[in-house]
Amino acid sequence: MSLTLYVDARYTSPYAMSAFVALTEKKLSFDVITVDLNKEEQFKADFSQISLTSRVPVLNHDGFYLSESSAIDEYIEETFPGLKLYPTSAKEKAKARQVQAWLRSDLMPIRIERSTEVIFYKPVATPLSESAQEAAKKLFFIADELLNDGQQNLFGDWCIADTDLALMLNRLVLNGDAVPEKLAAYAKYQWQRPSVQEWVKKSKS
Repeated sequence: MSLTLYVDARYTSPYAMSAFVALTEKKLSFDVITVDLNKEEQFKADFSQISLTSRVPVLNHDGFYLSESSAIDEYIEETFPGLKLYPTSAKEKAKARQVQAWLRSDLMPIRIERSTEVIFYKPVATPLSESAQEAAKKLFFIADELLNDGQQNLFGDWCIADTDLALMLNRLVLNGDAVPEKLAAYAKYQWQRPSVQEWVKKSKS
């Protein structure tokens, strides 16, 4: 069996990180190939042939290529044994996927003003705009509803949606922006997971 994950060269993509964590949590052996987005290598013909969307991450499993992180996460879960990436309950699994879909499609002002560069490289001093503050309020409200019992994981046991939600919160936490204590504690706890730290170490190397 051959597994290769294509990620961004600076290791800042939250989506590549999600796929990397998923593979690592399954204790799978895989190679990593970096794509330099600053040089627009994702648009070169050789990469466009394997990435339907010309984006990272891309998973290559024995010649089967798949892009888009949530699709990759689900494929890994359904294909390989090991630690569960999603809850076993159909309803909780659907909620985990709901969280992932929401984080990938909403909160754009936060994603623009607090790019993952602030997590992996250097915080910024620019205050959040009014629209980003409104997005942060929405993030806090929904995260608080999801974690209304003060639990350390969204659905009892860890799932891949915990990594994705913690990353979104850490755009603010690790930049020094004000975040409710409960949510900041959750994000910091999730960030210490060994699979997450393995990715963080790659971004620092």
